[in-house]
Amino acid sequence: MQRIVYVNGAWLTEEQARVSPFDRGYVFGDGAYEVTPVIDGRLVDADRMLARLDNSLARLGMEWPMSQEDFLAMHAEMIRRNRLREGIIYVQITRGVAERDFPFPATEVRPAIFAFPKAMDVVNTPRAEVGISVALVDELRWKWRDIKSIALLAQVLSRQQAVEKRAAEGWMVEDGLVTEGCSSSAFIVKDGVIITSPLELDGKPRILPGIRRAILLEIAEREGIEVELRPFSPQEAQAADEAFQSAATFGLLPVVEIGGQPVGDGKPGPISRRLRELFFARLQEEEA
Repeated sequence: MQRIVYVNGAWLTEEQARVSPFDRGYVFGDGAYEVTPVIDGRLVDADRMLARLDNSLARLGMEWPMSQEDFLAMHAEMIRRNRLREGIIYVQITRGVAERDFPFPATEVRPAIFAFPKAMDVVNTPRAEVGISVALVDELRWKWRDIKSIALLAQVLSRQQAVEKRAAEGWMVEDGLVTEGCSSSAFIVKDGVIITSPLELDGKPRILPGIRRAILLEIAEREGIEVELRPFSPQEAQAADEAFQSAATFGLLPVVEIGGQPVGDGKPGPISRRLRELFFARLQEEEA
């Protein structure tokens, strides 16, 4: 079955899809994006996705290309057209097509939108059973990290560092402290306490406000698991009892190796396993 994508109001096969080379997303990386999980044919955590995208667009001085109701309807139609049972929907909104110039276009330009589905195992990924390794890589990003920007070159370069170290993900290090993963939120556990970076440090955005991160912290609070929102060093991470990361594409994945050193006993830890179980169990509770 050919994948059906959405481009500026039209449903097309991916081979038919075209965007202008003068789109500011292509020329400048001038836009924002979201990735939303689909489980059992249902879009999940949509309200949180809308809130974060709304913040990104506002921070970029951009308008929504459609109402939020129509935006969600587009997601539902994409699920239907692609018969998507499990995976993700990627959507990006750019400032639109205009002559190349650094300032915002002087005349009104309509925002452009592009979305596509990807079928994948979100719930039953084999990596959850064995855990993954992460490499310690350079933090190369800009300062406005609360914006989910399509300009991801820094993360691409950092992830490539991780790939070259034969790791599944990179945890980015800035001034001797871990910020987050190239495409994930980073957590460690020590003496039963979950430790993860705060969203801001010294009044400045430090990491992306991860949706799965927020949900996991809510679950931890409900379960009576202590959480410390503070930066941690690579050395502290390597000495942790366990570690894990979160993202839309897998929910939670245990981390069993950091920078070439095993974490704890080198196996997924009990808090990581329990949180992952509770994370996906909540979806069944919401559906009931």
